[in-house]
Amino acid sequence: MADFNKIYRSYLERFNAHLEKFCDGLNKCTPSVLGDSLVYSLRLGGKRVRPVLMMAVADIIGTGADKVMDYALALELIHTYSLIHDDLPDMDNDDFRRGKPSNHKVFGAGNAILAGDGLLNTAYSVLFDECFKGNEYVSAAKYICDCAGIHGMIAGQSADLLHEKDAEADEETLKFIYENKTSKLLMAAVVVPSILNGGKYYSELKELGKKLGYLFQLTDDILDVTGNFEKLGKSLGKDEEEGKLTGIKVYGLDNCKLRVDIIGDDCIKIIDGIEGDASFLYGFVNFIKIRLG
Repeated sequence: MADFNKIYRSYLERFNAHLEKFCDGLNKCTPSVLGDSLVYSLRLGGKRVRPVLMMAVADIIGTGADKVMDYALALELIHTYSLIHDDLPDMDNDDFRRGKPSNHKVFGAGNAILAGDGLLNTAYSVLFDECFKGNEYVSAAKYICDCAGIHGMIAGQSADLLHEKDAEADEETLKFIYENKTSKLLMAAVVVPSILNGGKYYSELKELGKKLGYLFQLTDDILDVTGNFEKLGKSLGKDEEEGKLTGIKVYGLDNCKLRVDIIGDDCIKIIDGIEGDASFLYGFVNFIKIRLG
């Protein structure tokens, strides 16, 4: 695990340096409150799971991390916009993100909505710039847009809201929410390096991204019950309070923990089929699981 942590930090430092240069440009927005709100959420920190995973997969399959850097940036902008909107009173109504006040608590709900909109549009601008490099770059950009859009993350968010306080705990609906709300951006993280490298391991990586999303969301659902604010930096117990359709509601806590192990094993089997040094991916699966302590 020590080697995994070292490699993860290396990718994280490279990405954060790239992001910081990008933030310098956002600071020049007019009015200044717009730039301030954009940069505030981008600089809240976090593990940058999606860009780090994209860079690592790119190196593992021979695409190269430098080739995907701006796709990783766009993906993080999209993820950050989704968190800003997710925290709003009419969504998850969360006052904290990564241990600090949520964007709308600092800048107001209106400015938070605009900050999210701004990050999404800026992400598309970054992707458009990549499209001039060739057809595979267009395909990679479109894949991210599809994963983030109305047949991806947004569909999952919509279903999440629609099924709040449902009396019936429906497993099929839960899977739809997991796959779209969480898995789709992780699928983008691992599939884009494949698209930019002739489709190498495309099917395997797509399935891995889907499984990683399930694993990530299951552990999130468990931590909402068993975690603590100091470690997670966000309000806990809100899923049950708001009647969210979660793994806990469908399977129960103990069965959720069993499913974490089963899905983790599924991920390992997929990684076994990827040639080269895939040790980072094995470590990444463990990285998600050990969040449970």
